[in-house]
Amino acid sequence: MARIRKRIGLSLASDICWPICYEAIMKRLDLALPIGGNEIGFDVERVTIEPFALDQPVRYDVVIDRLTHWYRTSREWIKKAILLNDIYVFNNPWSIQSHEKHSSYCAMMKLGLHVPDTWMIPPKGYDPSPDLEETLSRYARLFDMEELGGKVTYPFYMKPYDGGGWAGVSRIEDAQSFRAAYDGSGKRVMHLQKAVEPYDCFVRCIALGPQIRFVRYDPAAPLHDRYTLDRDFLDRAAKEELRDITLTINSFFGWDFNSCEMLRKEGTWYPIDFANPCPDSQVTSLHYHFPWLIKANIRWSVFCAATNRKMNPTLDWKPYFRVLRKDLSYRERLGAYGAIANQRFSTARFEEFCAKHLQRLDEVADEFFRSDEATEAIRRKVEALYPEEEVERFTALFRKRIDLWLDEREERSS
Repeated sequence: MARIRKRIGLSLASDICWPICYEAIMKRLDLALPIGGNEIGFDVERVTIEPFALDQPVRYDVVIDRLTHWYRTSREWIKKAILLNDIYVFNNPWSIQSHEKHSSYCAMMKLGLHVPDTWMIPPKGYDPSPDLEETLSRYARLFDMEELGGKVTYPFYMKPYDGGGWAGVSRIEDAQSFRAAYDGSGKRVMHLQKAVEPYDCFVRCIALGPQIRFVRYDPAAPLHDRYTLDRDFLDRAAKEELRDITLTINSFFGWDFNSCEMLRKEGTWYPIDFANPCPDSQVTSLHYHFPWLIKANIRWSVFCAATNRKMNPTLDWKPYFRVLRKDLSYRERLGAYGAIANQRFSTARFEEFCAKHLQRLDEVADEFFRSDEATEAIRRKVEALYPEEEVERFTALFRKRIDLWLDEREERSS
């Protein structure tokens, strides 16, 4: 029996708490998995940023990427590592680079999802360029904002076409607020999206591979309360539909780790924001849901490394379009998309792998999250975000919510 070490790299930006927890639990697990006649162990390392030769060997089998959606050097290193070194990465970097909110809306509209009516408008301002004045004078058409607002119908939201963590998002109630928001939008290219109102449920679906966490979301609350503690707020049918929608989106774009926001109005689910392939992973916002995220991350990364999961640098959309051409109801079509997604995420094989090789994860993770080491990870993130006089209060708050999650898990298992 050969002893093989798989290396998992963490490509990080300002992340603090989740890598500490991920590394600590992996160390406590100390996995030695009997697979294919070999014993497979795992090392976790943080990926550094430095000059690299394009033909330089890469030491990682899997990289959990939290950086390359905005940091170009690491993004190009990731691309090189996929093409030349055959590593597996969360998420497809070419897809992240090219498919922003705009194209994700268009693609899911094509597949028949209930994306709210959305318009794009030219930017208010421009960077000077030699050809700009001539181009605009020839082809740009003045538009009547009052008329346009009437076509979109109030209320609607104006937001950057490529996203940006809620930056630049405005709720537009009337022509006056539309004009004020547009005048203040600067050089951003903006979407106008019809508000889904009144809605009775706002859900954020957090997905890691085929694993999904359904969280009731309150966008009006302070950051530490937006992910609510509500449980059992969805019935089985709703969970199945949201799962199919989320996995359809993620498998279509090659995203392992993504979050999808959806609103329910009169029984219909409307996806409103679902191109988030580097979703919030911090205890200061996830709190109660944070342990789930860490465990889901461990399961998917270990599975990908141990099974030599292969990266597909290209996106094959033809199977989805074949489903679209069939005479199916909306729910039947969505189920067919979900079946494609489950095949692409190897859902059955993943679940079998976890049941066989990661039975100890819940116990080890629960023990860690009750430890002083976990509390210190919470504190370090709180110290990075909150003023000194609020550190103790919010450390205690997030510690209490994780304890609630642990206590509820213990009750369910007893």
